[in-house]
Amino acid sequence: MISDYSRYDFSEREKLIFYGAGYACVFCAVYLFYHSFAAAAVSGVLVRFVRPAAEDMMAGRRKARLESQFKDLLYSLSASVSAGRQMAQAIVEAEDDLKLMYDETEPIMMELGHMRVNIVENKESDKVLLQDLAVRSHSEDINNFVQVYITCRNKGGDLESIIGHAAGVITDKMNIEKEIKVITSQKKTEGRIVAIMPFVMLAIMNVFSYSYISPLYETLIGRIVMTAAFITVCIGIYMMERLSHIEV
Repeated sequence: MISDYSRYDFSEREKLIFYGAGYACVFCAVYLFYHSFAAAAVSGVLVRFVRPAAEDMMAGRRKARLESQFKDLLYSLSASVSAGRQMAQAIVEAEDDLKLMYDETEPIMMELGHMRVNIVENKESDKVLLQDLAVRSHSEDINNFVQVYITCRNKGGDLESIIGHAAGVITDKMNIEKEIKVITSQKKTEGRIVAIMPFVMLAIMNVFSYSYISPLYETLIGRIVMTAAFITVCIGIYMMERLSHIEV
């Protein structure tokens, strides 16, 4: 079970990959602009300040996976309730249904395993478990479904029709959000390609026309120009990421 979907902590293996790849990228970028091993080596440690943003990105991806998988859970719950099962039984049976689709390390399978143990062994209320998932997931869609279900249980409504309708509405909303993400991801990819072009062009010029750009590395004015260019490129990459990040 994941304690909070808004937070992500790198494993030891992920830390090794992140710091290794990040250090290499920063080292190469700084060396391209300054031709100084010392400056590149020192600048490489700055990657540690990027770690919180990287962990936030991973948390967002994990939350998105949970929301996408929750859509399949809704189909299973709706079918079970329509067949006369109570919600607690439907949750336990949903784990077997989704095993055919997802690995046990996926967020939805971890959550279903946690709920099954608490329902079967600890006799925990399904309402409490669903509310706990809604709080930890920080997902509007999951929270909406849980609130509809709890209201239906408390007011004594037609559980089958209400859950089926809520599942349909939330699934349609998720599908629309998925389409928006597909469209924006294309633009984000294009922006990232544009963002790395200054580094690619500078590398090409270093290989094929170094004499043309050598004053940028060998004179004080050249160093100032390269510093201004490097800062401008970094700001451009940051702004591109901010502008292409759209909450849906």
